Amino acid sequence: MAVVGIDLGFLNCYIGVARSGGIETIANEYSDRCTPACISLGSKTRAIGNAAKSQIVTNVKNTLHGFKKLHGRAFEDPYIQAERAKLPYELQKMPNGSVGVKVRYLDEERLFAVEQITGMLLAKLKETSESALKKPVADCVISVPSFFTDAERRSVMAAAQIAGLNCLKLMNETTAVALAYGIYKQDLPALDEKPRNVVFVDMGHSAYQVSICAFNKGKLKVLATTFDPFLGGRNFDEALVDYFSEEFRTKYKLSVKENPRALLRLYQECEKLKKLMSANASDLPLNIECFMNDLDVSSKMNRAQFEQLCAALLSRVEPPLRAAMEQAKLDREDIYSIEIVGGATRIPAVKEQISNFFCKEISTTLNADEAVARGCALQCAILSPAFKVREFSITDVVPYSITLRWKSSYEEGTGECEVFSKNHAAPFSKVITFHKKEPFDLEAYYTHPHEVPYPDSRIGRFTIQNVGPQHDGDNSKVKVKVRVNIHGLFSVANASIIEKQNIVGDHNDTPMDTESSSKNQGRDDELDKMQVDQDEGIQKSQAEQQSQADEETENAGNETKVASGDKQDNPTQPKAKAKVKSIDLPIQASLYRQLGQDLINCYIENEGKMMMQDKLEKERNDAKNAVEEYVYDFRDKLCGVFEKFITEEDTNKLTLMLEDTENWLYEDGEDQPKQVYMDKLQELRKFGQPIQERYMEHEERPKVLNELGKKIQLLMKAVEAYKNKDEKYDHLDPAEMEKVEKYISEAMNWLNSKMNAQNKLSLTQDPVVKVAEILSKSKELDSFCNPIIYKPKPKVEPPSDGQSKANGEHNGPVNGQSGTETRPDPAKDNSQQTKPSGEMEVD
Repeated sequence: MAVVGIDLGFLNCYIGVARSGGIETIANEYSDRCTPACISLGSKTRAIGNAAKSQIVTNVKNTLHGFKKLHGRAFEDPYIQAERAKLPYELQKMPNGSVGVKVRYLDEERLFAVEQITGMLLAKLKETSESALKKPVADCVISVPSFFTDAERRSVMAAAQIAGLNCLKLMNETTAVALAYGIYKQDLPALDEKPRNVVFVDMGHSAYQVSICAFNKGKLKVLATTFDPFLGGRNFDEALVDYFSEEFRTKYKLSVKENPRALLRLYQECEKLKKLMSANASDLPLNIECFMNDLDVSSKMNRAQFEQLCAALLSRVEPPLRAAMEQAKLDREDIYSIEIVGGATRIPAVKEQISNFFCKEISTTLNADEAVARGCALQCAILSPAFKVREFSITDVVPYSITLRWKSSYEEGTGECEVFSKNHAAPFSKVITFHKKEPFDLEAYYTHPHEVPYPDSRIGRFTIQNVGPQHDGDNSKVKVKVRVNIHGLFSVANASIIEKQNIVGDHNDTPMDTESSSKNQGRDDELDKMQVDQDEGIQKSQAEQQSQADEETENAGNETKVASGDKQDNPTQPKAKAKVKSIDLPIQASLYRQLGQDLINCYIENEGKMMMQDKLEKERNDAKNAVEEYVYDFRDKLCGVFEKFITEEDTNKLTLMLEDTENWLYEDGEDQPKQVYMDKLQELRKFGQPIQERYMEHEERPKVLNELGKKIQLLMKAVEAYKNKDEKYDHLDPAEMEKVEKYISEAMNWLNSKMNAQNKLSLTQDPVVKVAEILSKSKELDSFCNPIIYKPKPKVEPPSDGQSKANGEHNGPVNGQSGTETRPDPAKDNSQQTKPSGEMEVD
């Protein structure tokens, strides 16, 4: 079972795998550990990763990149409309209102959902990990930014499903980094000591995240997480692009932003310049040849200018740091260290801002690029039964507070209740009790829409079905379990109705619960009752801290409520007069921006077809390349090693054939089916094979002839020794030795005749005897002669009993030992096995 962690980045992706030696980041087919998040669609096939990145400038409109943040968003989303202006490819509205990408693939216009695009990328990463691990990969952990909403997370889950991956967990990127940092630390404080607080700052290509974590031995707890989803390395690139576009407009009269290809080239050069400025403070040149209208452009910049240019961006580094400290309720003195990851944290000015805020040196002990992938692989190893990993518990947080809203039966108003506050522990479950007579809807939404970098605060609507009044007409007691799961997704996990079943002979008018008897006390009272239940859930579950204990918490909560209700209603009765039955209720969930399973299945089918198309195209190209390779290789050898083995007439004829094939490959044969190329190769081999065989035979023949000659000489020596009465062979049968001598003589004559015949032939003629025949003759000689000549001598008779007794007298016991002690009895050995373990150790 493979264990894989995937860092699904905006610009690049990394794959971490768990092996017996630990966690390592694997390389792709280009021996590069970083795979660009880039997909290029062509007229016959798709290129993904490194191959696609090289086509960004040449195949502008059909090469997709920077699509990570398009997940789970509507086409009308302001962010999508802002991105649309910057992207060289076309975004279009999907039938379900979400965003899609319009490209030309297989010579026709195609519309792909963003889930399909990410699915293609994940399928490529899956293939890379399978080729590195030499086994199938299914289970994985995928990283997502900590600020992703439910809709965005579900969209990534759908993409993993399309790629054929079973995502065990969607892990927040900063939490993955914290796990990669903490699991190897041997000096963490004990569980009963004050935890070690570490700040993790992750600034990647598109986003900036801050997380504060508390570490104890075997335990990681996220205290707070803050972010700026629109600040990253690409914003610094954009600042440079805007500056140079303006400069080239005045200096060279070029409108760079109107030419997508030129703009992409400028982005690539600005990214390189930014990296150079991180390492060098002096003036650095920017030169681009044949930039636009066959003009070469040049300019220069230094680090001081760059920092001045990006002053507004650098001022956005501090607020998330301040907010994280406030939410975690910590002072600067409480922080043990500040760990930075992500490509953009290499910019000196960004480092300086972070360091100045904490008044402390920042730490760069983690691999800035690979830490997230390594953390995800560790989490996958923890979740996988195939690996034994050190005990390490991880408690993440809910990034935004979540509220439930429902229609209240009182005064036709609405009731609402905040079920999860910001930075609440996750994964986590809570049980809420409602008193209802009919089915009801629960609407989940983010409490503070202005805190969420997403235009719609809705999460989903959950309908609790099959709710009816009790037998006596009272409101039914409905327990609803809400949950933020391992992926950070909110859901109504289950709902159950508590039915009263009165025992025959008891008082039927006894109320079961104070809550059910207080149904007329008004809407506020109903909310209070639910709040009590919720608080109870908090107290119970916070002691547990882990999602594994959720079920137990819920059950304990149920029992407590029933018991307390009985005691309050009937303080004088010795026994409870009512029996309680819990019945599970069906829940119909309508999640915001959720892809239907039918649509996902359709996408999975399309991905399968595209993979098959890629495979067939690869096989066709391989067949074409095989013909081309044969032409060049054979032509080269005709003037080299094969020259002596072919007549001049045949050389001219074959050279002409090779030239015709080469011309055909670049004209009519440019785009032919696989079978045509295979037939062409077969036709060429029909002429080339005999020449190749003559050359191979000529090279190998002297060696095997020499070996056969040596073998015959050795056998002849053995026969000669037998004739001279050598005692080594005196046990052999004379008749059989006569046969051997005759056989050797025949082999000798066959060898001489074949050698003489072969010597009369020229090199351009086919050989009289082939290497295979000589090897076969050698084998026959071995199998006939060796068993006779190397037959072992018969064994000498063993000595008589008298002799063995005499020997025994000299080999008796020494130093007074008895004979029985020197050779222990097997029975005694067996009896010793059953003795206590202490005795066995002494043994």
